[in-house]
Amino acid sequence: MKKALIVGINDYAPIGSGGPDLNGCVNDARDMANTLVICGFNPAKIKILTNQNATRANILTYLKSMISSSVKGDSLVFYYSGHGTRVANIGSDLELDGMDEAICPHDYASAGVLRDDDFKAILDKLKAGVNMEVIFDCCYSGTGTRKMDLGLEIDLSLEAARFIPPMLEDEFYLTYACEIESSKNAKKATSLTKALVPVAGLNHTLWAASKDNQVSMEGNISGQIRGYFTYHFCKILRATNGNIIRKTLDKQIAIALAAMGAAQTNQTESIRTEFSQKIFT
Repeated sequence: MKKALIVGINDYAPIGSGGPDLNGCVNDARDMANTLVICGFNPAKIKILTNQNATRANILTYLKSMISSSVKGDSLVFYYSGHGTRVANIGSDLELDGMDEAICPHDYASAGVLRDDDFKAILDKLKAGVNMEVIFDCCYSGTGTRKMDLGLEIDLSLEAARFIPPMLEDEFYLTYACEIESSKNAKKATSLTKALVPVAGLNHTLWAASKDNQVSMEGNISGQIRGYFTYHFCKILRATNGNIIRKTLDKQIAIALAAMGAAQTNQTESIRTEFSQKIFT
């Protein structure tokens, strides 16, 4: 059975104007849901949470339920379109253990963000033989963006980064964490070449709209505000009815983003064998 949880947040608390609102995330959620139907998902098995329904509690409840009720042979999708940020991971000894990437639910200001550690704890309960695609169209950090020379019909005045600036304490630690990392891996830090990222033991495939030092952008594409990554991800899946191996999909998205001059590079992580297998299988 194929099941999906799709989250798209334009309207951040408070409801209505006043939050760090976006414009293209609900459009992305709609496109992703319709694309999954074309790829063989039953509409009744696709749960959509948008805006004020996409609270931290709701996202966790439906994600945990989808994973706990799955059985061997199922194919699951968790898709998120909205703001992302990075937060400091401080251990019990008050030592900086690194930075966590995080997504921002509708009520993140009061309920908190969802860290990568939160998702790991949930995904660790994924049963053997269950396929899982995790798709994030959001920013992971706030290193600068640039205006783009785009071949598509895009209104740059509506372009926006899907990024929540870190709190002061997180920004402080992030600054020094980046300096430490750069000094350790000076040569590696200068490279932003496109590459699939094999992760030994990973039990799912992560589709990230940008690298962890980049922002993910949205803008007006032919009259509709869209996330650039999701736009191309869905377009390619629809053109192939989902009959495409992961490394080919990854490469075609990267080529499409580069062709439009996007200041982001998608990144796909999984165990090496999954790259040569079809998505959703």
